[in-house]
Amino acid sequence: MPIPVPTSPFFWLLLACVVVQLFYAAYYFWPFAQRPLEAPADAPGPDAEPVSIVVCAHNELDNLRRLMPLLLQQDYPAGFEIVLIDDRSDDDTYLYAQQLTQYYHEKVRLVSVARTPRGFAPKKYALTLGVKTTRYARLLFTDADCIPATNQWLRLMQRGFAQGSGADVVLGFSAYTQAPGFLNQLIRYETLLTGAQYLSFAWRGRPYMGVGRNLAYTRACFNATKGYASHMRLLSGDDDLLVQDAVRYGQRVAVVADPSAHTLSEPAATWRAWWRQKRRHLSAGRAYRLPDRLRIGTFMLANMLFYLATAALAFSPNNWVPLAVVWVLRTLFVSAVYARLSRRLGQPVIVGLLPVLDVVYFFQYLALGISLFLNRTLRWK
Repeated sequence: MPIPVPTSPFFWLLLACVVVQLFYAAYYFWPFAQRPLEAPADAPGPDAEPVSIVVCAHNELDNLRRLMPLLLQQDYPAGFEIVLIDDRSDDDTYLYAQQLTQYYHEKVRLVSVARTPRGFAPKKYALTLGVKTTRYARLLFTDADCIPATNQWLRLMQRGFAQGSGADVVLGFSAYTQAPGFLNQLIRYETLLTGAQYLSFAWRGRPYMGVGRNLAYTRACFNATKGYASHMRLLSGDDDLLVQDAVRYGQRVAVVADPSAHTLSEPAATWRAWWRQKRRHLSAGRAYRLPDRLRIGTFMLANMLFYLATAALAFSPNNWVPLAVVWVLRTLFVSAVYARLSRRLGQPVIVGLLPVLDVVYFFQYLALGISLFLNRTLRWK
């Protein structure tokens, strides 16, 4: 029986996309997943520098009641302060913050923002005021709707500043909690894939973003980049665009991805809420440096074209056998890499569901891109 020979140009497009995907998996993702374990919290380390933890809150009373006790319980002998920014809240956030400053006057400091100047991004303006209030040179940021995974979060994240010859920016990972349902699986898969990209790229010396739920940098870095000045009027980007500016100004970037140094967030409960969240996050991508956009865009485009070529070849019986061979081999390899990443980052996924999640993720990414192109209006708190 003769071996079927591919006759469609879509097959060669499919093959080219697979080669690109395998390169990213083999050069970035797999080595990052296999990197040496980071030193545990109880190992001797550079723990002598005090740290300022910065939290910005807008109507986050319930979340703060969960977060603040966990921050105050952080195990860090060198000392730390918590700068809590009440950004125009109209619930009881301010009263709760005042109580904390009275009970923990040496550790908790309150910055209250009554209004945002016209045309400024509210969160960036609030964070700027908070940073100016900090006492210490090292700053660690998280959001009010997050919690640290352990009481060693602060200790482990600040150790990133000592990596190599010294770092100015430390990138952490923020995971989502598990819950029933396909949406939760998809959100955590998207988080895993996003983390795999920005953490492994940075680990390879090509940092391009961080997440404000778990990000640290020095006040000197903030001053060198002029804070958020270059993008103060953009609603999103208080994290990734600051990292972009830091790289432009020659700031050194380190990665801390130990599960004990993660933060945890509650995922969106509805598809609508998640869609709005992703639109905000993706909107900052237009301001990335060209090499970063090409690097990320090549990976995303290769994956999307892979599925589009698959759909086209499904209508070509002469190509079914080579399509099946390539598709199975690619899926097995990529799933093995993503499964290893999920274990390394402590973001568990159902391995058998990975091919389905991958298809849905890249098609919704395409839909998000089209949505942002047609309608750039964003909503913020």
